[in-house]
Amino acid sequence: MSQRRWKCVCAYDGGAFAGWQSQAGGRAIQDVIEARLADIFKAPLRIHGSGRTDAGVHARAQVFHFDAEWRHDSARLLAALRHRLPAEIQIKSLRPVAADFHSRFQATGKRYIYHLHLGDADPFTRPYCWPVFQPLDFSAMQAAAAVLRGRQDFRAFTALNGPPNEDTVRDLRRFELARRGKRVRITAEADGFLYKMVRSLVGVLVAVGEGKLTPAQVRAILASRTRTAAVLTAPPQGLFLEKVFYR
Repeated sequence: MSQRRWKCVCAYDGGAFAGWQSQAGGRAIQDVIEARLADIFKAPLRIHGSGRTDAGVHARAQVFHFDAEWRHDSARLLAALRHRLPAEIQIKSLRPVAADFHSRFQATGKRYIYHLHLGDADPFTRPYCWPVFQPLDFSAMQAAAAVLRGRQDFRAFTALNGPPNEDTVRDLRRFELARRGKRVRITAEADGFLYKMVRSLVGVLVAVGEGKLTPAQVRAILASRTRTAAVLTAPPQGLFLEKVFYR
């Protein structure tokens, strides 16, 4: 039987892990899933994710693929993969796909959700949000979000100082806030994201809400293409990878 390519969607609570990408200590999401697959197939097996999430960041629908021979139906492979995984990781779906499918290179976009909490959060909410104790000006935050939407150069909002000719243009198709009681949900959707870009965008929105920056200053930072101390990186625990898009 020849190898097949398998596409999986997984969810995870990233609080206890060193991010998605394999780490020397073996405590990344990728390491845990690969160890389980190695146990099933009795051989090392590499998985390929749609992208990385940082330590402490969560996912509701991360996508990855791998190649393997399997003589039974996909339901049995899904059950085997789910068996003995940590409770913080769930394999939501698994199915065979075309041999040329690639979870990363064929992704056309991603959606992230960031959760703020106004004031102190209870112990069941705190691990999944950023508690903000200063009053926030939501009108100013909405205006800053409008400045950042669209196809623009986001070099000022990445944590990597790459070469000047690096492509840092992204199409931020959605960037919006929704408030319900003490909870604020920030949705960011783009054709792709730079390293720590979402958390940097959220950090700037909160700075605007607290009166430390104005929407005009955000526009100037964006135009400068230069990372400054004014761009804070929001903590990881409020961030969720919500969806990966494919054609």
